[in-house]
Amino acid sequence: MPSLADLLGLCKLKVVSLILLTAVVGMFLSVPAPYFPDPVLVVLASIGIGMVSASAAVFNHIVDEQIDKQMSRTNKRPLPQGKVSRNQALVWGVFLGVVGLGVLQFFVNTLTMVLTFVSLIGYAVIYTMYLKRATPQNIVIGGAAGAAPPILGWTSIAGTQNIEYALLLFLIVMAVLISIWAMLCNGF
Repeated sequence: MPSLADLLGLCKLKVVSLILLTAVVGMFLSVPAPYFPDPVLVVLASIGIGMVSASAAVFNHIVDEQIDKQMSRTNKRPLPQGKVSRNQALVWGVFLGVVGLGVLQFFVNTLTMVLTFVSLIGYAVIYTMYLKRATPQNIVIGGAAGAAPPILGWTSIAGTQNIEYALLLFLIVMAVLISIWAMLCNGF
């Protein structure tokens, strides 16, 4: 039986924290000043988005287990160390994803649940299983996944899409691309 610490180690909690921070920013941007979003909805949306993000991280660990065994930076993770089996990780990832999507569907709204599910597939399947290994442009192409959290935050409160939503998505994708370009030009 894996420890709770090992299961949480599969969730990339620092990354999930950043995802939630940007999602909450999207929540606050969706409400016209001087108003604030409903705090209960903020908490429920954060729980759902956070659980699905953690689920995506678990699936990333499962897919990358063999690569992680070979890299000194990643070979101490729970799967390469044998602290969590692939089946245990799979059950954990499915549990997090199903519960997170359920929270979004039943307590937030369908649009946010669907967009969060699409983000999960985009990261765990398209990026992790294919793009990461297929092209050095994977980060550029995956920029849309990086833009998802504020959009998820926006839709969780607003419950709809509008021109501000599209503008927010465009600005985030452009910021990601500019940041990557700047890092490449400076030799990072």
